[in-house]
Amino acid sequence: MAKKGNRVQVILECTEQKGSGVAGMSRYITTKNKKNTAERIELKKYNPYMRKVTLHKEIK
Repeated sequence: MAKKGNRVQVILECTEQKGSGVAGMSRYITTKNKKNTAERIELKKYNPYMRKVTLHKEIK
């Protein structure tokens, strides 16, 4: 039986890698509570392609 609640899975994608020309795309999957956090989330996560911590934003 599926869980009921406000938590949804979201995908975080690196914003700095798109303009840099580095091959690959750093993405993370996480969950958020859509009732408490209605806007898109932004987290600093490690990007293995660029080998540094970069800003990752939620994508649709």
